[in-house]
Amino acid sequence: MNTAYDDAVVGAGILGLAHAYHLARRGRRVLVVERNPVARGASVRNFGMLWPIGQPAGPMRQLALRSLDIWHEVLAAAAVWHARSGSLHVAYHDDEATVLQEFAAATTDMAVSLLTPRQVRERAPAVRADGLQIGLWSPTETIVDPRRIIAALPNWLARTLGVHFRFGRTVTHYDPPRVRAGDQNFSAARLWVCAGDDLQTLFPETLQAQSLIRCKLQMTRSQAYGDGFHLGPALAAGLTLRHYPAFAQCTSLPALERRIAAQSPEFDRYGIHVMVAQHGDGALVIGDSHEYGQDIEPFDKPIIDALILGYLNRFLVVPDLQIAARWHGIYVKHPEAPFLVLHPAEGVTAVTGVGGNGMTFSFGLAERVVREVLGEA
Repeated sequence: MNTAYDDAVVGAGILGLAHAYHLARRGRRVLVVERNPVARGASVRNFGMLWPIGQPAGPMRQLALRSLDIWHEVLAAAAVWHARSGSLHVAYHDDEATVLQEFAAATTDMAVSLLTPRQVRERAPAVRADGLQIGLWSPTETIVDPRRIIAALPNWLARTLGVHFRFGRTVTHYDPPRVRAGDQNFSAARLWVCAGDDLQTLFPETLQAQSLIRCKLQMTRSQAYGDGFHLGPALAAGLTLRHYPAFAQCTSLPALERRIAAQSPEFDRYGIHVMVAQHGDGALVIGDSHEYGQDIEPFDKPIIDALILGYLNRFLVVPDLQIAARWHGIYVKHPEAPFLVLHPAEGVTAVTGVGGNGMTFSFGLAERVVREVLGEA
C-alpha cells in the first residue's frame, strides 16, 4: 500500500497529537502511526495536570503558558472534559511556608497569591486544618483526564483537520520518502518522531548518545466519587517544593530539603512528592514517585504506594478512600535540558526528553518545533 503524505508522525501520545495538530492546521497532509491499538505510554499514565506553576520563570514558564492557551482552544473545540481548577500548595512547616512566601514575592508573570488557613479551606474544604500555616493559590492550572484526551483527540483531529491514523503498526524504517510500518509502506516528505521512552526502534545511535535517563513513577486512582466529594483545586504540599524547578530559585529551599532528608529519607530514596487531582467522574488521581536508571524494574513497590497515601493523609481528609487502580509509567528526561529536539537524518525531527512535563509543554513545544523546522518566522 503506497499513500503519500507531507508528514508522518510516529506516536499518538500527546506530543505526537500536538505535532499532528499544528501540521494539519497548516493544510498539510498528516499521518500518525501508533504501535498500539491506542497510545498506552506516559501520556495516559499521569495526573492530567497542565502545570505552568511548576516551570521556572522565564522561557520555560512562557512556553508552558503558551501551551496552556492552545490547550484551552483545543479542549473547547473538541468538547472534551476539563476543569480550570487552579492549583493550591499547602504548608504545614515553617520552612515550607517560607518557601511559598519567597516564591510568591518573586513571581511576577503569574497571578499567584498567599492564602490564610481559613482561605485555603474555603477553596478546598477537605484540606486538613490541624497545623496548616499557609497556602499558595494559582488560578492558572487546568486538569484533563489523560485517558479521555488520548482517546478523543485522534477522532477529533481526523474529523476536523483530516489527519489520518494507523494504529497497531510500528514504524521501523525511514528512507525518504518511504516510511515502513509493519507490512505497509507510506510516503512522507518529513518524519516526526514522538515515541516516548522508546529509544531503540528508530535512530537508536542518536537517541542513546543523548544521556537520556529513564524514570519510573507509581500512581493510584480512587473510586469515582461522583458528586459525593469535591476536591476543588489540584493540591500539592511540602514534598512537591523539592520536585519542580520553579521553586529551585528560592534560597529558603535547601533548609526544607535538609529537614526532609533527615526526618524522612525514604521520600528522597524513591523520589516521592505527593499531589492529587480530581477528574470528571469524581475519581482522585494520586501520586507519585521517581525511580531512575538501574532502579527501574517491572515490579511495583507496595511501600511506595503506602508512603504516598500516608503523606496524602497528612494534608487531606478523604472520606472512605478506596484505591480502584494502581499503575506505573515510564518517561525519559535529560539530566540538564528540559527537552531535546534532534535531527538524526535528513527530513527527520525527533522530540524527546520532556520528562514529566509532556502534558504541560505539548502543544506549545510542538508549535515551536513545527515553526522552526518549516522555517517560519
